[in-house]
Amino acid sequence: MLPLELCLFISFSGVLPQALAQDAPARIDIIVVEGEGATTNIRQRDSQDPVVRIEDDDHRPVAGAVVVFALPVSGASGEFANGSKTLSIVTEKDGLAAAHGLRTNEVPGKLQIYVTASYRGLRARTLINQLIQAPPGVKAPSLESHTAKSGGRWKWILLGVAAAGGAGAAFYFENRNSAGSPVSISAGTVVFGSPR
Repeated sequence: MLPLELCLFISFSGVLPQALAQDAPARIDIIVVEGEGATTNIRQRDSQDPVVRIEDDDHRPVAGAVVVFALPVSGASGEFANGSKTLSIVTEKDGLAAAHGLRTNEVPGKLQIYVTASYRGLRARTLINQLIQAPPGVKAPSLESHTAKSGGRWKWILLGVAAAGGAGAAFYFENRNSAGSPVSISAGTVVFGSPR
């Protein structure tokens, strides 16, 4: 007669791995439940939350899958409730993952939300397409006007840095010069605008 521990080991070593192997899916899929084709007005900014369901190869919901929603870094984009362009969620027993609190920016265009899922070494990915649009008769901010505004801001920052650098250099050379001869520092010609 075999000891109880050995009987349990033989029993579990033969049965348990087979049972676990039957429960492990061969692949996972991302099913878009909400958010595909949603349209957001640039004045509205609150978009329809993207929601996905992770399913196994038998179309059963997968609990414990890690789902990552990612927004573009420029152009038509936005941020999630956490203030970031990415959001990670672990699915519950229903296999659902929802990116709550999506707020779009004011750049009109096609917003593509990149969704990836991973579970026990399996991966899946998809895109959720939404649209950010300006209402009729309203001029939406363009990338050119945004660039021009930020270019103006950068112009003043660069001028401030140049002035501070010149003043710092003048102070350094004035205190370093023991002979007392004058030191002249010139910023040269400063030109702003697009190259010609």
